[in-house]
Amino acid sequence: MADDDPARKPPAASNGTRVKIETDVDIVTARQMGRALAAQMGFGPSVSTVVSMAISELARNIVRYATRGEITFNPVNVNGKSSLEIVARDDGPGIPNVTQAMEDGYSTSGGLGMGLPGVKRLMDEFEIVSEVGRGTTVKVRKWKT
Repeated sequence: MADDDPARKPPAASNGTRVKIETDVDIVTARQMGRALAAQMGFGPSVSTVVSMAISELARNIVRYATRGEITFNPVNVNGKSSLEIVARDDGPGIPNVTQAMEDGYSTSGGLGMGLPGVKRLMDEFEIVSEVGRGTTVKVRKWKT
């Protein structure tokens, strides 16, 4: 079924909603929730799609590299400006060289190496903290313009 099939849509996320990420089904759920929340916040269809693409990549990285983790959605309002903050967190092996991982074309899985750098380009803010043996947290934000 397609992502936008109403029969498969989960309820829209609300402030601080967490989605456990362990399987490909969880990736779809997180992507759908993020898109629904972005639309609910008044982001247009193209921006909602960009947000869902970033969520998909972050969730896929959790499944691929850490086995399990979570994605949290937080609508944020600062001085009357709205944004959607997305935090992807795992307790996986961590990234030994974050600088290298952020280079276009670098991949440890044989992929195109566009994942994290692509997410950074899609979103307005990007922050990553990773510690070998302790996991990775990526926080991104999209501002409503």
